[in-house]
Amino acid sequence: MTLRIELSLAPTAEERLAILEPLRAYNIAKAGDGQYQQIALLVRDEHSDEVVGGLFARLFYHWLYIDLLSVPEQLRGQGIGSQLMHKIEAQARQHSCIGMYLDTFDFQAPDFYRRHGFIEVGQIADYPPGGKRFFFQKRLDG
Repeated sequence: MTLRIELSLAPTAEERLAILEPLRAYNIAKAGDGQYQQIALLVRDEHSDEVVGGLFARLFYHWLYIDLLSVPEQLRGQGIGSQLMHKIEAQARQHSCIGMYLDTFDFQAPDFYRRHGFIEVGQIADYPPGGKRFFFQKRLDG
């Protein structure tokens, strides 16, 4: 077989799947089915029923990944973020998760996560330039 490496600045969905499918098959063979469940806590305006914030997460390999957490700026400092964190941790425990993990930027809320028992497990400096990206975990099995 003769191979070549080609740069694509606009890969198609099919090209992505061509890379993803063998990787997914390998991961399943090594770590299990890899099925995940999405879970969300929605913060709604009581009058309009509009979603104004919340938390979006995935349960995967007995861990809960917090993908998104958003509290409207005018509502920050009122404990809504903490309520979301307590409720999602309860869900993680209910699903027998080993722990929870997330990533955040230095201009977002790394200290908020530390106050909720998360420990830093890594960071990338200058991502974005001049800033930092943090990676946190909180084990629930100890």
